Amino acid sequence: MHDVVIAGGGPVGLFLAGELALSGCSVLILERDRDLTSPLKALPFGMRGLNAGSAETFHRRGLLEAMLEASGADRKEVGADPDASEAPAPRDVSHFAGMGLDAGGIDASALPFRLPGPAMAGFMTSLEAVSTVLTRWAASLGVEIVRGAPVTAVTQDAGGVTATAGGQEHRGRWLVGCDGGRSAVRELVGFDFVGTDPLFTGYVAKVTFADPRQLPLGFNLTPTGMYLRTSFEGHLGMNDFDGGTFDRSQPLTREHLQAVLRRISGTDVTLTDVELASSFTDRAMQATRYRKGRVLLAGDAAHIHSPLGGQGLNLGIGDAVNLGWKLAATVHGTAPEGLLDTYTDERHPIGAAVLDWSRAQVATMKPGPNAPALRKLVLDLLSTPGGVTHVYRQTSGLFHRYDLGGEQPLIGLSAPDFRFQEGARLGELLRQGRGVLLDFGRDRALQTAAEGWAGRIHYAAGPVRNDLGFTALLIRPDGIVAWADDHADTEAFQRAATRWLGHPRTWAPQVGSGRVE
Repeated sequence: MHDVVIAGGGPVGLFLAGELALSGCSVLILERDRDLTSPLKALPFGMRGLNAGSAETFHRRGLLEAMLEASGADRKEVGADPDASEAPAPRDVSHFAGMGLDAGGIDASALPFRLPGPAMAGFMTSLEAVSTVLTRWAASLGVEIVRGAPVTAVTQDAGGVTATAGGQEHRGRWLVGCDGGRSAVRELVGFDFVGTDPLFTGYVAKVTFADPRQLPLGFNLTPTGMYLRTSFEGHLGMNDFDGGTFDRSQPLTREHLQAVLRRISGTDVTLTDVELASSFTDRAMQATRYRKGRVLLAGDAAHIHSPLGGQGLNLGIGDAVNLGWKLAATVHGTAPEGLLDTYTDERHPIGAAVLDWSRAQVATMKPGPNAPALRKLVLDLLSTPGGVTHVYRQTSGLFHRYDLGGEQPLIGLSAPDFRFQEGARLGELLRQGRGVLLDFGRDRALQTAAEGWAGRIHYAAGPVRNDLGFTALLIRPDGIVAWADDHADTEAFQRAATRWLGHPRTWAPQVGSGRVE
């Protein structure tokens, strides 16, 4: 029996598997598809944006360099100058409802606790690149992957969960559904999945235009919808506000795609060929809770929404890094009471906010006689320093704050990448998937207290280049600040460590390096 069985071998399932294996769990992935490659995962169809928060997560597991290489991204555009003493101004900001915003208008002074590091900005990648890097990482940590095995039945009891896939039964102490928006696990276990119906059918296609000059590049909002042309030859996206009625209901013929494009663009553009096409909607749904007994959900299995703003992959990676260490601690019997329930408590509000962000963009794009006035008003507001800064905070993935209690505003936020004077960074100290206690003042009492969590907390002491006014911090395995103080309050540290890591107990599983060379 495995400690954890994961249904779904996409980026979320693979990242979660790596997190669990890094903590010494035995993990099995059941993946529906037999082939890792697919035209829908490669560019341009599989094009995705990793935000700064996801880049930071990959950095903390030693995967950023591999991701940049696989994605063909420029590390100079993603990270700060290695010798920089201050964080650079944000270089990019997501669009809103197809309306571009200028990152130069962001008020950097309104973005607290930023320090320079290797992961300061997001970058474009593909599902193929992400899956390749994460598959190598998971395999290096001993994760077992069975392909061509869609889950068809799930039963659970007090001792574990049985998932039937590929005609065989697979037993695990826990099961996590990472099997996408049409999750079989979610349906089989009976999770409530609620939300709003679609307003549009979206299309993505690779086509040949008789005269591509009729359609300008970029997002193009029109009185009847939206179309998108990118720099990839023949790459076309469209949103047709038909109430989502066409999606998956009929074949995606050249004639249909041409008719939709002519109606939306207001041109007589001709498509001479369609190589590949797919459709989707803006249906926005979310599981009311992410756990039922020994079964949990993550990624699109827990929440779906339109791809506007490119938040889906990032939201799923956030789920995985939040859940992984909590589930591992539960498997090993070191978790404090209620730790696993904090997964839903912390991630459900983040998911709900992303769904609302998606809905707001769809509402702004929806055609109608008042649409141009609404879009102009929204663009005017979002183009102000306060507006564009708000968009950056919502989409960068760096400023989601969990309510962990305490008055210190850094608690619950992703930790800045503190750099010790001898060169080590916090992100590097997190690569083993353990908590980190930063002690900038080398307090002996604090060090002694940390020894009670040997194997679960990495103690790091010494002066840093910029301590932001803090003396000591406790960082959870997912990089979230659990405790921060301007003096080494040993008792406060003990309370925070006990709350998140359980009672002191020596435990040091044998794990891999977590690095992809």
